Amino acid sequence: MSRLARKLGAFDATLIVMGGIIGTGIFMNPSVVAARAHTTALILAVWIFGGFIALIGAYIFAELAWRRPSVAGSYGYLRDAYHPVLAFMSGWTSLFVTNSGSFAATAVTFAIYASPFVPYAHNSTTLVAVAVIAVISGVNCFGVGKGVGLQNVLMLLKIAAIGGLIAAGFFAPHEIAHAQRLVAPQGLALIGALGAALLPVFYSYDGWQTAPFMDEELKEPERTLPLGLIWGVAGVVVLYVAVTLVSIRVLGPDGLAWTPAAATEILRRAVGPAGAALMAGCIALSTIGFLSNTALTIPRLYFAMAKDRLFFRQIAYVHPKTHAPIVAILLQAGISIIIVLSGKYDQILNYVTSMDFLYMALFAGALFIFRRRAVAGAKQGIRVPLHPWSTLVFGAVSLAVVINSYVAFPRDTLIGLAILLSGAPVYFLWVRRGQPAVAATRP
Repeated sequence: MSRLARKLGAFDATLIVMGGIIGTGIFMNPSVVAARAHTTALILAVWIFGGFIALIGAYIFAELAWRRPSVAGSYGYLRDAYHPVLAFMSGWTSLFVTNSGSFAATAVTFAIYASPFVPYAHNSTTLVAVAVIAVISGVNCFGVGKGVGLQNVLMLLKIAAIGGLIAAGFFAPHEIAHAQRLVAPQGLALIGALGAALLPVFYSYDGWQTAPFMDEELKEPERTLPLGLIWGVAGVVVLYVAVTLVSIRVLGPDGLAWTPAAATEILRRAVGPAGAALMAGCIALSTIGFLSNTALTIPRLYFAMAKDRLFFRQIAYVHPKTHAPIVAILLQAGISIIIVLSGKYDQILNYVTSMDFLYMALFAGALFIFRRRAVAGAKQGIRVPLHPWSTLVFGAVSLAVVINSYVAFPRDTLIGLAILLSGAPVYFLWVRRGQPAVAATRP
């Protein structure tokens, strides 16, 4: 059987990491954060703190990648640290809920924002969403070189678009005052406001964990993947904080809170009425870039499951010429198209955050497990700064996000947890029917 081809370097890994994070959140969430945090100091504090936590997460994944290269990223970390059932559950929820649902919702978002530029898009957003999923998935079937090439071009264009927004913010006339001023929260209200403001910030920074699925196609993954994770997350933090700074400069904290489409308003003030069209183009570009990243990275999870005989073996098929896992790619495309046609993508997204951050806490725990198993005197590689305290902080913050999600959205969080747990009986039924369960691989 053909194998995946190792063609990618640190530059590719960096852009893949950034592409997995930057979607539409940075264009939509600054106003949400401002409405909850109120003051300039608090708005900047939550974006910087969120970036700090994301960077710790990047270092955790970087050390995991160094310790466990070529294991299909987070899938292998869960399998080897805990039990194959947890790895299976991550793929189960990814395929039927989290990543396929996000893929579907992003495709619909693209169709909405692309309508001024795509003929007939305004007549059927569903048709355009289905078409873009099919086209991007098809490109990735032609090999990792084609898929990464598309993702990298789109990511560089996204960086240029965000850079243009930041530059426009420095030239646009800035806000002097806003008629409706927000009062800074005090005491317990301050803690609640910061917690509420951090949720959209963490959602905006989420996504770096998908890049390690590509580790079997990276040259020297124990070196290139850690570099890509750290450089990629650091680059996103710089971009996000810069966007926040220019948003506050142009609109003021109060104006930002009362302006749902802050990025559009910044461009409108900088370049006039054409700003709205430019922003629609930027968001369409960002969404299609995110789609390209998802089509590239996530199918490698299902490929790894099938290779471990925890899924139908046909999904582990690699095309002999393109070296692409085409069955896994087409499987994700098919599930996502079904979700688009069902119209349930928005509802599915409500379940994503709590499940994502529950796994983040497990990854923090996995680092402790792998360090405890490490052989004394073994070669040293990249390590998490200030471990164990930084890793404990990351794990605690991840659990706090899960708890906060339950408090704020108890029904959606419980449904997400139920979907996650439903993978366990499926796994044991799969093993029971005669499929051999792969054993966790110890260092």
